[in-house]
Amino acid sequence: MSGHSKWSQIKRQKAVTDNRRAAVFTKLGKAITVASRAGGGDLDTNFKLRLAVQKAREANMPNDNIDRAIKRGTGKDKEHELFEVVYEGYGPEGVALLLEAVTDNKNRTTAEIRNMLTKAGGSLASTNSVAWQFDAKGIIRISADALPKENRDEFELSLIDAGAEDVQEEPKGWTIVSPKSAFANVLEAVHKKGVAPESSAIEYIARNPVTPKHPAAIERLIEQLEEHDDIDAVYTNAEIN
Repeated sequence: MSGHSKWSQIKRQKAVTDNRRAAVFTKLGKAITVASRAGGGDLDTNFKLRLAVQKAREANMPNDNIDRAIKRGTGKDKEHELFEVVYEGYGPEGVALLLEAVTDNKNRTTAEIRNMLTKAGGSLASTNSVAWQFDAKGIIRISADALPKENRDEFELSLIDAGAEDVQEEPKGWTIVSPKSAFANVLEAVHKKGVAPESSAIEYIARNPVTPKHPAAIERLIEQLEEHDDIDAVYTNAEIN
């Protein structure tokens, strides 16, 4: 088991607060709609949908909202078609940025993101010019309270047998890292032990994190990007405390 996690500083994710709840629910609903449109509305056979619904439940999204989002995805509503887009770009000091977005108007969203990056001293990049600096990993976080009280070594071994490549112990619990291809198996192994993850998702992890000279400017940009209605997640190679 590893010691202090280097992953915890990579992904910037803001806590859900009351004044942001409606915007968060909108983003979660889009993700559910896209997943159900791509793979159907059955959670048992659509792993991507199952993850999106789980994330929504973790945010206390009402079941009615979840059901409506699934119905939108499995219906024939082409007037409000949604698209998943991964934007690549650079922020201040040339730090790399990957942005996961869901939009009904790619031209509008692209223009808005380009403007935000340019104002911050960065730029929008071409496809694959930034993505190579990141690896897609399955990340499962388990709070200390949710971990088994006994046989933790056995639990860890079961995760490794399922395909986990690292189990990191942190003050608040465990972070389990797996290849994208093994993510579903590792998550299933967690659930089989009766453990409820705090979060589980495919995340982009920087291969070579950098320490910026002026992290405040980068952090401001990331916060602005996270507030954008169409952006679901922001990843950077900048280590920001």
